[in-house]
Amino acid sequence: MAVAVPLEVAEDDARELRSWVRSPSMPSGLVTRARVVLLAAEGVPNAQIARRLEVSRQTVVTWRNRYRTAGLAGLDDRPRSGRPPVVDQAQVVVRTLEGPPERLGVTHWSSRLLAAELGISNGAIAKVWRKWKIQPWRSETFKFSTDPELDAKVRDIVGLYLAPPDKAVVVCVDEKSQIQALDRTAPMLPVRPGLAERRTHDYVRHGTTTLFAALEIATGRVTADACHARHRHTEFLRFLKQVAKAHPRVKLHVICDNYGTHKHPRVQAWLARNPRITLHFTPTSCSWLNLVEVFFGIITRQAIRRGTFTCVNDLIEAIRRFIDAYNDRCEPFTWTKTADEILEHATPRRPRTSFTRH
Repeated sequence: MAVAVPLEVAEDDARELRSWVRSPSMPSGLVTRARVVLLAAEGVPNAQIARRLEVSRQTVVTWRNRYRTAGLAGLDDRPRSGRPPVVDQAQVVVRTLEGPPERLGVTHWSSRLLAAELGISNGAIAKVWRKWKIQPWRSETFKFSTDPELDAKVRDIVGLYLAPPDKAVVVCVDEKSQIQALDRTAPMLPVRPGLAERRTHDYVRHGTTTLFAALEIATGRVTADACHARHRHTEFLRFLKQVAKAHPRVKLHVICDNYGTHKHPRVQAWLARNPRITLHFTPTSCSWLNLVEVFFGIITRQAIRRGTFTCVNDLIEAIRRFIDAYNDRCEPFTWTKTADEILEHATPRRPRTSFTRH
């Protein structure tokens, strides 16, 4: 039996072909061709490659020759003869935007459902969607603000961001409640070349904590933080005193949301006794105006979501460790939108409304 001469494959090409074989998203045809070339490079006879991969010997010979003459590009499909199919893109776009009929019982189109409805391939549907940036599988939410003082509050807070008062400090204060101390039921599998970090889906919940944080606008530093089991007016007032102590003997402007504990009579009484401190409230359903929410997003992504904590104290220690390190590398967040620009988009055809993307 004749033995095929080992196919000469460049090291870079071999590395790329091996990545094709490992990739779960690579088309099966390209994976088979990559295996043919890799086995041929090892000197495996054509007939043996054909048996191992369950293809014909001629298929093995074809892909060997295609690689020898054109390299990796030779493993791609060649253009097929015949007239390309004509797809009415306007029809695809219109039907997509109209939504599926009730008889299908679905809330939105998939490429295969729409393809079956129009009698064309789902690949053609996908190409049209990519071209016109239509994504029926995605969904977002919004919420309108009903605050009658929307205009005044937006101008007040944006004014503090863009032109803070002279010789005064502006801080953003809020609570991130119900942070869970989750302990995975098995050790985490660390990141490896070609593999993402993996952790078990199930977990043991050891309790929760609420993070209070004050973000200084001028520096981007978290100048005060505290973790409490609850977030009543008692904890908020205690934290407000902590913020005041962190910024002594200066006018202090505190931006916070409309949470009921922030307006409790005891909080108002304390503010009356400390006139150097002024609270500024974001409009109803517009907590995105509070820049400390940006910090909460950062700490969630970088320190909490993928963490493993055996108790609440471990969670609190991780939060404090992150804040200490964050303050060493932080930069101020730059607010760019004026109040007029915000209100122009926040009041579409109706007075004083706003929307929030979640």
